[in-house]
Amino acid sequence: MFVGGSVISSVEFHAHMALVIFMSKCPLACRYCHNVELLEDDTEKSFEEIKHEIDSSADFLDAVVISGGEPLVQTDEVIEILTYIRSIGLKTKLDTSGIYPDKLKKILDLDLVDFISLDVKAPFSKYRKITGADIGSEVKKSMDLINSYGVHLEIRTTFVPTLHSKEDIVVIAVEIESDVYTIQQFRNRNVLDPALEKVEVPNPHDLAELAGEIKPHFKGIVKVKSAEFGEQVI
Repeated sequence: MFVGGSVISSVEFHAHMALVIFMSKCPLACRYCHNVELLEDDTEKSFEEIKHEIDSSADFLDAVVISGGEPLVQTDEVIEILTYIRSIGLKTKLDTSGIYPDKLKKILDLDLVDFISLDVKAPFSKYRKITGADIGSEVKKSMDLINSYGVHLEIRTTFVPTLHSKEDIVVIAVEIESDVYTIQQFRNRNVLDPALEKVEVPNPHDLAELAGEIKPHFKGIVKVKSAEFGEQVI
């Protein structure tokens, strides 16, 4: 399996210490992607190596997060890892772009995830502008699918000032259904499109103000995630 690396994190699975495993490969070309090195990374690890990494940290972990890239490019490998995590009693989280609803259903049918973070990158009708592909309808299918299984769902949008308007974020808040909606601060380092390196990083106070504006349009918890303040519930 192609794996780009891992980190220990206290913020990727709310209120839990987690090992985050970054699966390589992704078919999208999101201009603001900050994991560019994972898109075509060919670093391989065996399941036994991943298992050893989990086991060596398990005593102080609550959970394991499978992130990317897009993990569902390697669906069978993700299922193998999630099944093992379940077997040793740790919680599981999957980060996904939602572009593979059929593959996601396979994992949901196996009851392998406690928590999913779904990246909604734009209003569903404007996906081509952000990703280069008109796949908003597939992402909506994934969102509806997750909700139908009752899995805890966080939807996340990275706010890029030159790509998104405030109105776009309001539209997203109206279109989505999830337990949590998180507006993430764009970072202008190590991005796929070099032109975005010149774009100013959004002020976290402005993001908090925007989050406050969308609250009337969204039934769940609204958060802002920034480098300066971490996660804030608005």
